[in-house]
Amino acid sequence: MSAFIAAALLLVGSLFCLVAAVGMLRLPDTLIRMHAATKAGTLGTGCILAAEAVAAGELGTTLRAVAVIVFLLLTAPVAAHLIGRAAYHRGIHLFEKTWIDELGESIENPKSDPDGRPAQHLDRS
Repeated sequence: MSAFIAAALLLVGSLFCLVAAVGMLRLPDTLIRMHAATKAGTLGTGCILAAEAVAAGELGTTLRAVAVIVFLLLTAPVAAHLIGRAAYHRGIHLFEKTWIDELGESIENPKSDPDGRPAQHLDRS
């Protein structure tokens, strides 16, 4: 029975990884590609690791797989956020159908700097 569960998890994980790879190739800009890389990639990797844990059936392997899954779930969103923010500040062009740009609005109209001083003294060039 565990072989069937492991096979199903491996198949689902592989499909999610395939969707992530296709998304990286087909999606129009960096900010949208991040979603394919982080969401589908993390879920696919998590399913593959869960399949390994089920197939091995050993406590050590299961604990390692769970630790890696937790690490992925904690770090992938943060890394994607930082990569997206860096790409935006670097000047990447957004997809022409993107109509919400909250980061650009907050940069253009800052309320205060990180120290709490009014934003009039900041140079945002």
